[in-house]
Amino acid sequence: MRKPQGWAGFVKTLLLTAGGLVAALFLFVLLVDPYDNVPFSPPIERPMMDDNQRFLYPGLVRSGQFDSAVFGTSTSRLLQPAHLNGQFGGRFANLAMNSATAWEQYRIADLFLRTVPAPRTVVFGLDRVWCEPDADTQRLTFRPFPPWMYDDDRWNDLAYLLNGKTLEIAGRLVEYHLGLRPPRLGPDGYERFVPPDSEWDWGKVEPMIWGGPKKAIVPVDPPYVPGEAERQGWRYPALAWLEELVDRLPAETQPILAFMPVHVAALPQPGSVLAAREQECKDRIARIGAAHGAAVVDFRFASRITTEDTNYWDSLHYRVGIADWIEQSLGMAMRERRDDPEGAWRLLVAPVRRTPLS
Repeated sequence: MRKPQGWAGFVKTLLLTAGGLVAALFLFVLLVDPYDNVPFSPPIERPMMDDNQRFLYPGLVRSGQFDSAVFGTSTSRLLQPAHLNGQFGGRFANLAMNSATAWEQYRIADLFLRTVPAPRTVVFGLDRVWCEPDADTQRLTFRPFPPWMYDDDRWNDLAYLLNGKTLEIAGRLVEYHLGLRPPRLGPDGYERFVPPDSEWDWGKVEPMIWGGPKKAIVPVDPPYVPGEAERQGWRYPALAWLEELVDRLPAETQPILAFMPVHVAALPQPGSVLAAREQECKDRIARIGAAHGAAVVDFRFASRITTEDTNYWDSLHYRVGIADWIEQSLGMAMRERRDDPEGAWRLLVAPVRRTPLS
């Protein structure tokens, strides 16, 4: 008769079983490779199944499919790569990320420049995060950010892959191949994340834009005018990263720095200290553009677009038709090298070379 194993034998068996399960799960993750960052994973289709673009975009950059890109926050995510391809030529990916800090945008743009040997066009969709005085200390959000995906050593990724989130995304990828789940994002990073236009309703949108009932925007009177010493003392640490990126671009690359058009309710109160700080930030970015051959286009001010409530879902996010207008406007600004005839965008710095349609 077999003697009872006792507690020691039971624990040993349990550990062996658990070890086998962990090994099996790790092998499953390595083979499925949901983020396309395992050097030896099998060549299967890997659409993007996560809802955190910070994990998805490194694999997209390294795919070799794209020579042009959009960087930014969710205020740039509705720019459709297929439309930008038509405006500027090349093969665009939209690499804008929800609530991305300037540092996170810098990291994905840095990876793009290290990976793509000859970028054609890069669009930086700019908003207030580039002007924050604490951008150098507030580099991340509550959303996880995987720095190990952004370095040049893909082998070190293996140490971080066995976790609940990666298992979940690997499971979603299996469900996709079984026809049970659609991709989270398109193969070029684009996602129409706003509702269909048919669902736009003023009763729901008004508090999302205005934080309650619609109200008048009253300028500060008299407007705040900073002294020269005060302006020079204002900190914009993220602009050093922006200048570095633009300076690294090859001469044949067309960089476009574009301030995205948020609703006027999200802009600083006219005449306020915050408005003066933002204008100084814009002026400094315009100087960066002029010094490094980047076009600078400004949509971020009160205009027929940004004052019209029906153009927006909330104070930051415009409707799809406005995204189409932005794409066309960027193309017009690059080709015709002038401000919008209707005053809804300003070409602060003209491109060094004309960008032909392709």
